[in-house]
Amino acid sequence: MKDLTPNNSFQIMAKPYGPVCNLDCAYCFYRYKKDQLGKDHNWRMDYETLEIFVRDYISSQPKGYPVQFVWQGGEPSLLGLDFFRQAVELQKRYKKPSQEITNAFQTNAILIDDKWAAFFKENNFLVGVSIDGPKDIHDHYRVDSRKKGSFDRVMDGVENLRKYNVDHNALVCVTDISSKDPLHVYSFLKKNFDFIQFIPVVEEKGFKRKAPFLKDTKKWVINKGKKHSDLVTSWSTTPEGYGIFLNKIFDEWVRYDVGRVFVQIFDTTLANWMGYPPTLCIFNKTCGRALVLEHNGDIYACDHFVYPEYRIGNIKERNLAELAQVPSQLRFGRDKWNRLPRQCLKCEYLHLCFGGCPKNRFIFTKDGKEELNYLCKGYSAFFEHTSQAMGFMANELSNHRSPANIMERFG
Repeated sequence: MKDLTPNNSFQIMAKPYGPVCNLDCAYCFYRYKKDQLGKDHNWRMDYETLEIFVRDYISSQPKGYPVQFVWQGGEPSLLGLDFFRQAVELQKRYKKPSQEITNAFQTNAILIDDKWAAFFKENNFLVGVSIDGPKDIHDHYRVDSRKKGSFDRVMDGVENLRKYNVDHNALVCVTDISSKDPLHVYSFLKKNFDFIQFIPVVEEKGFKRKAPFLKDTKKWVINKGKKHSDLVTSWSTTPEGYGIFLNKIFDEWVRYDVGRVFVQIFDTTLANWMGYPPTLCIFNKTCGRALVLEHNGDIYACDHFVYPEYRIGNIKERNLAELAQVPSQLRFGRDKWNRLPRQCLKCEYLHLCFGGCPKNRFIFTKDGKEELNYLCKGYSAFFEHTSQAMGFMANELSNHRSPANIMERFG
């Protein structure tokens, strides 16, 4: 695989308001963390922490490579516009000559009015909108504290983004409900978004209490012999369901939408077919280069690993570049490959998957070994189903032709 990025590069996902959110989505894996420090805790990132983060993040990035700030939560828009105006001003202050700075903002879009949209456009923000599909799908889980669906309010925010011509995409959680109706979901999404990211919802039943991917012998003894459905929450997609979901959408996409609608998992799979680094971290050979910054300056190994066991340090106490290189974090990144079971190492799709996200590696292989990815059957079904089409598109690209030519062949 061609590695086009420097070894010391890393990304930070900043959560400047921690897990605070104006929705109460049933499947949220982060909002519950608010209860751990109590209702009176001040989750707001202060100016000192913001300045340290912006300064050190910019200075830590390799020369010649863009610096991408990613703002997430919880719901970051709850901080208000002034916080992000400060962030942009700090970026301008610490920016190196000829250095490119970009911003991505992940939001449920409920608070996105004209002022927000104008700010995003003026400062070239890419906005990721959390939306699970049409109203009947979206409102099943994405509700507020009164259990009222949020779809209409989200679409109002999307309309404001469109009005100001803000670059935006769809962040789509795939649950037990949505995975059963893929074309209904996709039909809505492609009418409203050009860029789509599917996020399979997979949560172990004890995820609020126990960190994932730990060497935990007791856990494996307890899980031995259990059905996969007994290990995950009710809103989690099944492996088979996720595979069918992707395949049905891929068949629609490959006939009508190549070059017009961009689906992240399709693009990153094609990149892996061609030997390029995937844009999706779960399909990289190693990980550990996408860290999380909490509101108080704490750095964690990854968005799904914000547990005490994976806390690396604090940017007020140690330089960010040093934190990204601590031995425990480098080991965490290598473990994605080093701890793969033999079944994965012998798999024909290893070069496309590399074991998937470590968070989801909690089931057993066929020969009873630990740490197989829960979504293995789904990914395998997807890779097998799409192999002919991916091979064709990879060949077109290699010969400087458009992959959209596939629509003439498979249409």
